This record gives sequence, structure tokens and C-alpha cells, in this order.
Amino acid sequence: MTVATVSDWTRTRPQPGWLMRVFDYKPFLIFLCLVPAGGLLTVFLTYPLGLGVWLAFTDTKIGRTGQWIGLENFEYLLEDPLFWKAVFYSVFYTGVATFGKFALGLWLALLLNNHVPFKSLLRAIILLPWIVPTVLSAIAFWWIYDPQFSILSYLAVDVLHIRSENFDFLSTTWPARWSLIAANIWRGIPFVAISLLAGLQTISPSLYEAALLDGSTAWQRFRYITFPLLLPILAIVMTFSIIFTFTDFQLVYAITRGGPVNSTHLMATLAFQRGIAGGELGEGAAIAVSMIPFLVFATLFSYFALARRKWQQGEAND
Repeated sequence: MTVATVSDWTRTRPQPGWLMRVFDYKPFLIFLCLVPAGGLLTVFLTYPLGLGVWLAFTDTKIGRTGQWIGLENFEYLLEDPLFWKAVFYSVFYTGVATFGKFALGLWLALLLNNHVPFKSLLRAIILLPWIVPTVLSAIAFWWIYDPQFSILSYLAVDVLHIRSENFDFLSTTWPARWSLIAANIWRGIPFVAISLLAGLQTISPSLYEAALLDGSTAWQRFRYITFPLLLPILAIVMTFSIIFTFTDFQLVYAITRGGPVNSTHLMATLAFQRGIAGGELGEGAAIAVSMIPFLVFATLFSYFALARRKWQQGEAND
């Protein structure tokens, strides 16, 4: 039998090689894991964005390589009344639709946060408008708004007899604009409601119990407990909602294609019409690049809202 000596126990173990030390280094592992995602983002996001910015400063057309023209595309847009009409409707569409989605979404979230019968089934039903592909939703609304075969016209004229003629939603400017906003609100409510519901369920019930013992009203509990604690998730969801709404393309293009008389163009649909359908890639890219300041504003709104909440919690100086 071999007897272990003291020198066997005290013998120095071999040091790991440089490769093992590198893979044990946490920052390197984090970087290594982010490389695939960073590569995909570079290929599918950064490159198209860079190409779009480059095209905005050229007179490129479909089938013809353009030349650098500087700010001429943007100077032309500043004098284009249709571009400003699209800017106005984009801001109006985003503001009204976002307000409607948050008002109804928050109401649904507060309702589903209570103990109501068939709560799980109701949550699944509420998600349906978000799950259905956008184009299918647009086709359904296009049928609802159709001047001849609209279900709303059928109910009002043939069933309830409250009108003598069919509704004509999409042939005049403001009815068409409001119709698109209603369709966007219907589609966006589930995202807001489920997101805010997740935030509501992180609030401790003991806070509401203590407030009830102090004799607070429902409005006071919402103002001083629910809203402040929901503000971080509210800011994030609102940012995503603004970005999704402002850059909406499928819903508008499938229902109205920017009509009637180009009155329902968003900046995204106008960029497509000028750049792809019209063949003016440089001008279409300039319209798309003009959307960037609005999207940056939405992102900064979220950041400062979260920073304010962090300051309220006393974490700013940590």
C-alpha cells in the first residue's frame, strides 16, 4: 500500500491556462453572449438605418444610383403641404389613440386585478385583438366601414331604423381619420391592459389594507398608491405604445391607403408612397428620417419618467 506523504498533500496544484482564465472572466463572458445579438442588430437594424440616412441626402430613384444633394430633400419637404399634413395627422393620430388606449387599458387592468368570475378567460379574450395579425384586423375594419356592406349601417338602417341611409366612414377627411384612430385603439388596448395588469399585481395588498384602515377613498388609493407605484411600467408601456402608433403602417395602408385625398397619410405611409410606389427613394428616405426626432422624444420621455421615479424612491444617490 502506498502511503501519502506530507509533500503529496502540500504539493502546489497546476495553475489554469490562459484560456480557462479568460472564460472565467465575467465581463468577457457577458461580451461573448452579447456578440450574436449585437451582430443580428447590426445587420438588420443598424445597416438599414444607416442606408436610409444616406439615401435621405441623395436623389436616388428606383433603378438609378443617386448623387449626393445634401439637404435638398429636406428643404423640399419643408415646402410640401402634404408632408406637413402627414406630420399633423401622425401627431394627432398618436396622441388621441395613445390616450384612448391608456384610458381603456388602465380601466380594464384595474377591473381584471379584482376578483371577478372567469378572470383567466377574460384575460384570454382581451388578448385576441393583439394576437390577430394586423392585416386581418384592418380587413375586418375595412368591412365594418364599407359604405355598402357595413354591419353598422345594417344595424342602424335595417334593424334599428334610426337612419335612412348608410354610414360613409371613409370618403371624407375627418370621419376617415377618426375611423382609423378607433381601429388602432381597439387593436392596442390588449397590450396596454395586460402590461399594466402585470404591474398592478406587483403592488402589495397590505398598502391598500393600511389605506383602508386610514379611511381613504378609492380615488385616494389610486392617486397615492396605485399610480405612483405603477409609474415605471406606465412610462415604459407608453413609450412602446407611442412608437408603435407613430410608426403604424399596416393598419392605415390596408384600410385607406392614405385617402381620401391624402388626408389620412401618416409619415410612414407617405414615405412608402413617395419612396416605393413613387420611385423617389431619396425623398421617401428623407420622410422616414424625419420621424427619428419624434421617436427620440418618446424614448427620452420614458427615461426621464423612470429617473424621476428613481429619485422619488431615494435611489438617485446610491
